[in-house]
Amino acid sequence: MTDLSPLIAFRHALHRQPELSGQEEQTAARVAQALRALSPDHQITGLGGHGVAAVFQGRAPGPTVMLRAELDALPIPETSGVGHASRVPGRGHLCGHDGHMAILLGVAVALAQARPAAGRVVLMFQPAEEDGSGAAAVLADPAFAPLRPDWAFALHNMPGLPLGLAQVSAGPANCASVGVRLRFLGRTAHAATPQTGVSPLPALQALIPAVQALGPGGDLGPDFRLVTLTHLRMGEPSFGIAPGEAEIYLTLRCLLDDPMAALKAQVVALAEAAADQAGLVLTLSWHDDFAACRNDPQAVAQITAALRATGIAFGPASPMRASEDFGRFGQPGTASAMVLLGAGEGHPALHDPRYDFPDALIGVGRDVFLAILRNLLG
Repeated sequence: MTDLSPLIAFRHALHRQPELSGQEEQTAARVAQALRALSPDHQITGLGGHGVAAVFQGRAPGPTVMLRAELDALPIPETSGVGHASRVPGRGHLCGHDGHMAILLGVAVALAQARPAAGRVVLMFQPAEEDGSGAAAVLADPAFAPLRPDWAFALHNMPGLPLGLAQVSAGPANCASVGVRLRFLGRTAHAATPQTGVSPLPALQALIPAVQALGPGGDLGPDFRLVTLTHLRMGEPSFGIAPGEAEIYLTLRCLLDDPMAALKAQVVALAEAAADQAGLVLTLSWHDDFAACRNDPQAVAQITAALRATGIAFGPASPMRASEDFGRFGQPGTASAMVLLGAGEGHPALHDPRYDFPDALIGVGRDVFLAILRNLLG
């Protein structure tokens, strides 16, 4: 398929109607309809929520290779000004998942014309990547068990890299991260007599520098830990009421999974101590839980072979602070890896309101995936 206009039109249609994590009903329906027209050997919907998988069977036995794209968009208003901009207020495909879906549909078109010689291909359109819940939900779905792959591959566009340049390395690729919501409950008072209440302010004054000291950031080595305060609210917006309640959101980040358990325990211990010292009741909850993403050396070797075969320039990738739930697919028995494709050195960053996926990458990504399939399945 040399004419990319149908894939570009497909992406633009997805881009106009973005849906948030766990709410991708119409996106999934559009994907499922496009796949059905290509007559895969098997198609599953409702995986882990709104996930869609299409299976293309080879002519002989062989390994199962999964290629993954994401369905969800972001709760950010788009300001790109493009003709196909989001028509949904406050939401936008500002991470390029619409482009990743178009790439995977391009692979489906090619497989509909020529099945692999052996094995099978699973095209996985995964829900809820942005909040970290989608891959885990897909893996936990009994319908995924028969699809469990021997190999799993994904790509992500990367602004800041030259357009079409690939980067990939074995080892750590994306940090583990998790969000924690801490709520401190005391007692309000009149602003003229704050001493008669129980304010959360002393607890916040003690807690914030203490948790930030636990995760100072720095170089992305094995001991990397970062704690980011992303939201803080205390009391009511009033001049007559001394606060009796506060809420704080923290994001914890480690390069590897193992140090995360210790960091979580330390943050909880500090929060409990601060609440006890100030006479407050503490409640907490965990959100947006991402495992670390690690590229398997054998899977990386398959990617680099495909990049050479397609003539795409590539170099090594450094681990990223940002998280990505694709790493959960790299379970025992599955070799997984993700490759980055440059979206342009001057391109707006991911999650920037001005961002729009570059259509020029659709053919590049499709060809890389097809080369991987040819190498593994013939």
